[in-house]
Amino acid sequence: MKAIVITKHGAPDVLQLKEYPAPEVSGDQVLIEVKAAGLNRSDIFQREGNYPAPAGVNQEILGLEVAGTIVQCGPDVTDFEIGDKVCALLAGGGYAELVSVREGQCLPIPSGLSLAEAASLPETVFTVWSNVFQRGKLQPGETLLLHGGNSGIGITGIQIAHALGSKVIVTVGSEEKGQVCLDLGADFYINYKTQDFENELKNEGVDVILDMIGGDYLAKNINILKPEGRLIHINAVDGSQTNLDIWKVMTKRLTISGSTLRGREYEFKKQLAKEVQKYVWPLIESKKFRPVIFKTFPFSEASEAHELLEKGTHSGKIVLVR
Repeated sequence: MKAIVITKHGAPDVLQLKEYPAPEVSGDQVLIEVKAAGLNRSDIFQREGNYPAPAGVNQEILGLEVAGTIVQCGPDVTDFEIGDKVCALLAGGGYAELVSVREGQCLPIPSGLSLAEAASLPETVFTVWSNVFQRGKLQPGETLLLHGGNSGIGITGIQIAHALGSKVIVTVGSEEKGQVCLDLGADFYINYKTQDFENELKNEGVDVILDMIGGDYLAKNINILKPEGRLIHINAVDGSQTNLDIWKVMTKRLTISGSTLRGREYEFKKQLAKEVQKYVWPLIESKKFRPVIFKTFPFSEASEAHELLEKGTHSGKIVLVR
């Protein structure tokens, strides 16, 4: 098969299209002929050598989410068959013509979606559902603050939370990105380049915050959370070492949590997939939630796709297609 391989750690041009041994399947694995693969910022970190794949996962081929057709099933597969069109959450290996994955991490493609749209879903939908709704326990009528509202996580969180009856506030880096978020269902946005989100929200407060920034945002987040509020971390791009006012956490009865998805055990991902299919897929079927694709690139232009991803000027997902 052909695959986009990391020839060495470094800039986007280290990604090269090469011949590569095809994966094999066994047990409850399926082999997917990949037609589209979503890009995520963690792909950049791995390409640079700062985010290795978990043990036992291909270290040379990026890609955490794909869509395509099942072309082979292991002997223990029960939920899918050859010819089924699926999208799947991976721990790696998605930038390739073929990828193997256990069936519990696959989902049928919702009707009406293209393969590119389906490939943009798994990583963000699984992350949002796990953190905002399982850990954060966001309820209808509560207020959610999403940092990075125009990111893949942001556009997913906006739409799901809005569809399920919550108020949504986002932080963004431009008025144009803010308008995109409003169009998707956000109630209002805060431009972090011209406004201080703590000042803007100190009187109103929020119930749940999904934060990928870390650093100085921690104190601000704690200050604007309502009593019984929940702060969930999924990254710390501005630093993981910071001061914490424990007294405020105690007196406001706050819950501070966080998680990573890539290295979680299979049974967790399998159960998460079932919840996503039960609660999120119907929102797609009823047009209350739609994937937002900013741009697609052919697999051969993976380096150009990474250059765009690094710039951070986009709103929505970037997807490789075959």
